[in-house]
Amino acid sequence: MSTFDVVVAPGVLGDRTTAEEIFARALARRGERGSLTFPEDEPALARELAQRAPHGLFGYLPAGPADLAEKGLQGAVIRIDPEERPADRSGCVREHIRGRGIDGLRFAVDVWHFRRRPALRVAYGADPDQYADLRLPASPGAGRHPVAVLVHGGYWRSRWESDLMEPLAADLNARGYATWNLEYRRPDDHGWAATVEDVAAGFAALAGPEVAADLDLDRVVLLGHSAGGQLVVRLAADLANDRSAAVGPALTVSLAGVLDLDVADRRWLGEGAVSAALGGRRTQLPDVYRRSSPIARLPIGSPIAVVCGVQDNLDLLDLSRTYAAAARAAGDEVTVLEDRGDHFSVIDPDSPIWSRTAALVESRLLCEGTNSPPVP
Repeated sequence: MSTFDVVVAPGVLGDRTTAEEIFARALARRGERGSLTFPEDEPALARELAQRAPHGLFGYLPAGPADLAEKGLQGAVIRIDPEERPADRSGCVREHIRGRGIDGLRFAVDVWHFRRRPALRVAYGADPDQYADLRLPASPGAGRHPVAVLVHGGYWRSRWESDLMEPLAADLNARGYATWNLEYRRPDDHGWAATVEDVAAGFAALAGPEVAADLDLDRVVLLGHSAGGQLVVRLAADLANDRSAAVGPALTVSLAGVLDLDVADRRWLGEGAVSAALGGRRTQLPDVYRRSSPIARLPIGSPIAVVCGVQDNLDLLDLSRTYAAAARAAGDEVTVLEDRGDHFSVIDPDSPIWSRTAALVESRLLCEGTNSPPVP
């Protein structure tokens, strides 16, 4: 059994206790083993990194913002920066967990645990963030596979990446789905138009020749979490009006999505996350908000599920309920699913609300085909 070992540079942490507690809990949850190592000075750090490099993927909390290429670091590294820093594109960096505080250690354990599964990384553009990871079911059956497209959230900010959806990808693979975990350029680095274009282009890439042979494009579910919920519902509305689209969703699932951007901006959700992403307030960019806000795009003309934990942010719960009522009134087919849980329970495979969501998706895509009624 391999272990996930993390090297912490001198001076990064004032006290080790919190890091050790978080790391131990994260390892125990995934049934893994690992260690935190704290070299006492720079020579000891250099020796530790040199010893780790030949033995597979390991974690590293560096003391400064410099790219690891500048240090001549060799080996495969999960870089963990508690502070918010630009993405490190050094060749040795397999994943960069950044800007998530000391809890980044927990996310790093999940990255190490889940991303060891083989994936086909498909680029749909030239930027490093324009890709999707395709994984086929753990026990492939006969014929083509139904597809779950996963779009992560994080209030459209670059420090949150597609690793957030890896636990769901593993769960859905085990349930018989191919998964398409989509990364995209975020607006804080590239602007809102780039984000919208990437989600559309990344979804359309499902029909590309290098992946489509294994996929049943008549059985595709779009699942978006938080800001990703806004992105997938907006995409479903765009696709409903695009007769040339090669693929469309049989079901779109908002997992605690931001479904009314006008209200979210007025209530200053995420400390102004909406206006930061779209490039201005709703009064300054009314057309952008109208095109982007799911509630302004009703009806979308295809089935949708609105999922939210009742212990989530109350405004997000309110937006989900308001959107569902408006979608029903507009004539759309809507399923509302609520259960105990917070904002991240909806993407936790061990939570009751995700079990119910998976059963809902299965009723639509696996058991009786795309014309079956959704589970209440």
